[in-house]
Amino acid sequence: MSHPRALSGIAFATLLLIALMMGANHVAARLAFNNGVDVATAVVFRSCVTVLVLAVILWVQRVPLHFTPRHQRMLPLIGLLIGVQSLCLYSSVARLPVALALLAFNTYPIWTALWARVIYRQAPERALLLAMPVILLGLALALDVLGAASGLGASLQWSRIGAGVGFALAAACTFGLALVITQHEAADIDGRVRTATTLSMAGLMALCLVGVQGGFHFPQAAIGWWGLAALSLLYGTAFTVMFTLLPKLGVVGNSAIMNVEPVFALALAWLLLDQSIAPVQVAGALLVVGAVMALGLRKR
Repeated sequence: MSHPRALSGIAFATLLLIALMMGANHVAARLAFNNGVDVATAVVFRSCVTVLVLAVILWVQRVPLHFTPRHQRMLPLIGLLIGVQSLCLYSSVARLPVALALLAFNTYPIWTALWARVIYRQAPERALLLAMPVILLGLALALDVLGAASGLGASLQWSRIGAGVGFALAAACTFGLALVITQHEAADIDGRVRTATTLSMAGLMALCLVGVQGGFHFPQAAIGWWGLAALSLLYGTAFTVMFTLLPKLGVVGNSAIMNVEPVFALALAWLLLDQSIAPVQVAGALLVVGAVMALGLRKR
């Protein structure tokens, strides 16, 4: 039985850099949203830039393109789910403090286990069952569900955060379903090809939404253009690093270390957006991040 290689210092630093860029991407998105950009416009720009970057990688590295009939059926479905996830997550980022939106999204391991049980009859692992209450407790503290930290009380607190939390959980739910279907139906496709096709579908879905809404909503101030450019550049760069450097460093797939993204987002949102949360919410955030990382780093 083979065991995964231990992470080198360079690989560990690269994973942290990707987490930083992904967290910064969502902070940049909030800057864009605060200055007139809508969610669909942001997803179109982000998806197009990333797909172009991946297309160049596929061309330079001469990655073969081969799709079985099963792939041809499942990839559009996965792309549709990623499109819904992208729209929902950015909708949450537009309504909640960035770190809290990402923390609510970080419940996706629970949704993944639920979908695997419902669709493929797979029993959840004991480690996940133990982590579930920790994740939910940490999320409850981070979101201040009773309104104690804010002093608003439960009713007013939920009137303020309810829509954002709902969008984040919807993003986690659809992402969990996409992960399960990918694992069982499309895991044998090259990751670069799979990501390019699914993000193409997500971008096309967002473009249709742009058309329904009457066109693109562009920034109304220079800072909004910087936010739109940064979210596209950061997301595309993160994926480029993920698919070009990580395989050479011996890191297969996404590592749990990248789940520190909400922590980076918390710091960046405090510095750039003046978003801050109470100490008890920070403790809840660390519980969620710690539990999700423990799940990803456990020995199988």
